[in-house]
Amino acid sequence: MWICASKGPSGFSASSTAEEVTQGIDGTGLTAIVTGASSGIGRETARVLALRGVHVVMAVRNTDAGGEVRKAILEENPTAKLDVMELDLGSMASVRKFASEYKSSGLPLNLLM
Repeated sequence: MWICASKGPSGFSASSTAEEVTQGIDGTGLTAIVTGASSGIGRETARVLALRGVHVVMAVRNTDAGGEVRKAILEENPTAKLDVMELDLGSMASVRKFASEYKSSGLPLNLLM
C-alpha cells in the first residue's frame, strides 16, 4: 500500500502528529468535551488538548477506564485540567443526564470533539 507523505497547503501530511499540528497553540481558557476519551483517537485528542492548556472534559462510557487515562495524562502533564464524566452516546437518557450535569458545572463549552 502506498501512502502519499507529501505536505499539503497546510504544511502537514498524513504522517503529521497532533503535537506537531498544535505546536505553538495556547488553549488556556478554553474548555473541550472529548467523547470516547478513554481510548484511541479520543484519548490522544484529550492528551494533546490538555498539553496545550485546554480544560478537557473526558466524556466516556466507562468512568474507570477514563480515570486511568486521566491518571496517565496527569503523570505526563501534572498541570493538566481534566474531568471525567459518564456519557453513553447510544443512550438518550445518558446524553440528557450528561448535558444536565455539564450545564450544572458552569463550565463554558468551546470545543466539542
